[in-house]
Amino acid sequence: MTAPETKRKANKAKLMLRALPIIIGAFITAYGLEAVLIPNNVSDGGITGLSIVGSQLFGLPLGLLIAVLNIPFVYLGYKQIGKSFAIYSIIGIASLAYATTVMHHIPTIVEGDTLLVTVIGGIIIGFGMGLALRNGGALDGIDMLAVLLSRKLPFGTSDMILFLNVFVFIVVSFVFGLKGAFLSGIAYFIASKVIQLVEEGFSGSKTYKIISQEPELLVQTIYDRLGRNATYNIVNGAYTNEQYKEITCIINRLEDSKMKEIIYEIDKNAFVAVYDVAEVRGGSFKKRDIH
Repeated sequence: MTAPETKRKANKAKLMLRALPIIIGAFITAYGLEAVLIPNNVSDGGITGLSIVGSQLFGLPLGLLIAVLNIPFVYLGYKQIGKSFAIYSIIGIASLAYATTVMHHIPTIVEGDTLLVTVIGGIIIGFGMGLALRNGGALDGIDMLAVLLSRKLPFGTSDMILFLNVFVFIVVSFVFGLKGAFLSGIAYFIASKVIQLVEEGFSGSKTYKIISQEPELLVQTIYDRLGRNATYNIVNGAYTNEQYKEITCIINRLEDSKMKEIIYEIDKNAFVAVYDVAEVRGGSFKKRDIH
């Protein structure tokens, strides 16, 4: 077997290993929707929430609407975050669309108790979406839109996610009523907290501080693959007094798994410290298109 063939097989195996938890996350999310929320007239947020509303209003399959409405946001993810993120998101969204079709007639596991519905539904959906995000994919396009708008407007990513979902729940109220909209908002809030626990950082950005033996190559690779700039700080080891270039780079949460992949590929022994950042404004945080 030639070296290129071996590399192709290794890449294919890597894709499948990364895709599997994303697919599982999509099926878990679909279960939360079809077995808990939708039968109790409670919706989700984001594009999925709009798809649920469209399905109820026009009688169209939920899976079809999820797939179609997310298409522009997948393209946005491709342009702003990268090819691999777009591929994994396509896998996740397609799996979610298929799973909602398969599970459409499964028995409802919770009925009547509104508090229980929102808590259980939020936990199930949050776990599924968090699992997908943790492995480099997304099941809903509204996060990608929020990231883009936060670069164009004087608001943080978390502010934009909240702002966009307010409109989603207003639309939901026309189908499920005001009570259904409030319950949907509570379920979404619970889901967001579970996502934060699973994926480590639902909103905001992350600062990476890296000390590597290959600082120039690492910075160039981050720029080429993520479109992110970085800065150097010259630091000295306390005991060795050896001088190093410490790399500082700020990314959004959707780029986290890709960043880790780049660092591991360039320098497995790099020293890495990661900090959560609530909000980033101004400076050179805007990134170039990577395609």
